[in-house]
Amino acid sequence: MADSKQAPLDAAAAAKAAFASVQDKSFPDDIFTAPELRWAVIGCGVIANQMAQSLALAGRKLAGVANRTLSKAQAFAEQYGVEKVYDTVEDLYADPDIDAVYITTPHNTHITYLRAALAAGKHVLCEKAITLNSAELDEARAIADEHNVVLMDATTVLHMPLYQELRRRMDAGEFGRMNLAQLNFGSYKEYGDLSNRFYNRSLAGGAMLDIGVYALSVMRLFMASQPAEVVSLGNTCETGVDVAGGIVCRNAEQQLGVVSLTLHSKQPKRSIISFDKCYIEVNEYPRADHANIVWTANGHREEVHAGTEAYALCYEMADLEKAVAGDDSKREQLDYASDVMELMTKLRADWGVVYPEEE
Repeated sequence: MADSKQAPLDAAAAAKAAFASVQDKSFPDDIFTAPELRWAVIGCGVIANQMAQSLALAGRKLAGVANRTLSKAQAFAEQYGVEKVYDTVEDLYADPDIDAVYITTPHNTHITYLRAALAAGKHVLCEKAITLNSAELDEARAIADEHNVVLMDATTVLHMPLYQELRRRMDAGEFGRMNLAQLNFGSYKEYGDLSNRFYNRSLAGGAMLDIGVYALSVMRLFMASQPAEVVSLGNTCETGVDVAGGIVCRNAEQQLGVVSLTLHSKQPKRSIISFDKCYIEVNEYPRADHANIVWTANGHREEVHAGTEAYALCYEMADLEKAVAGDDSKREQLDYASDVMELMTKLRADWGVVYPEEE
């Protein structure tokens, strides 16, 4: 077991360590329970590689891959045993053997791929942030409804079993009334090269769409309704994207959310959800598989374990397959994603962060 005092790993290193921790273990039989779909991926970056590795853990393979650079798609297919490499994304959309597509490209390209994939009758799992703004997400949802296909947001916290278990217990009344959600997320991104994706306005950079989506998603999952009141302060850099923000939200039930974000300082990814009867602490919350509940009456600390960090992308894909098979609870995850996108769109507008596609 890792030293509890060890500094948190960055996202790539954490994912690598998580995969290593389950290599010699049998894949659980309670994740992929719906009829299997044939998946293709658009993009060959970090998330696409993790997707292929995740499927391999389950003894499955991708059926197809498309990428802007064909040679990268060919190398990706060779590495992971992908059956088909498409010369263009249009060829992928036209393939009747593909049921579902995972879009892993930069944020600002998502809506273009979403429009075409959904209109072609493909179910789509789209990497966070699912779109740039609420208008784009509303459009994508309308296309999915028109063509009777499932659209799903791949933000991990919407799919991790830990949050499903905690929300089950919350809904059962075990914790009492939820009063306050406090979430931090800080990453240190080198500031010297402003062309990198974190600070690049043309790549939809900034803290909100990259890390804020996680914090706001956790907050929203534990709130009874969408916050109607939002006050905030945001810092932007010379490229015009947001690099830090402080956000306070309140909904009709008087539940509060307090969120701090920064790309300039390392912070623990720490969430505290406070109820009448306890508070719940979740560290490294984007792919968390354990939490601590501290009970108000006696200070007792209860550990809760649900799911496994390494299977984060498997839970996403499994949820889409369940939604396709008729599980309405999985389809409803998109409502939370829409609420979060609405918040992010408002916050960026308040801070004056506008991307080229929005001008």
